[in-house]
Amino acid sequence: MSLNSAKLSKHDRYVEELCTKIKGSYDSFSKHVAVRARKRMLAEVDVLAKKGDSVDLYEVKCSPRITKARRQLRKLGKYLGGGMNIANYYFYCGSSHSIMTILLK
Repeated sequence: MSLNSAKLSKHDRYVEELCTKIKGSYDSFSKHVAVRARKRMLAEVDVLAKKGDSVDLYEVKCSPRITKARRQLRKLGKYLGGGMNIANYYFYCGSSHSIMTILLK
C-alpha cells in the first residue's frame, strides 16, 4: 500500500476503486464535485462521468445503503437536471464492489 492510499478514508478508496473500474467507458470523469448555490453547498457528486454530451452520476457508499444513495441521487438530479444532460444514475457499493443502476421516477 502506498503512502497516499494509506491517508485516504474508506469511502475515498472506494471512489478511487470505482474510477479505476469505469475509466475506459468515459471521455472524462470528476470526483467529489460540489454543487453550490451562492456560498452554500447543496450536495456533492461522488463521481460525475462524461461521455459525449451526456453525464452519468455515481453515488458511492461503503455498505449497501441503497435508500440513502437513491435519495442523494434524486436531490442531485433536481439540482443538476436543468443544466446537464444526465443519462444515468448509479450506486456503487464498496463492500460488495458492485455497481447498480438507480431508476428515479
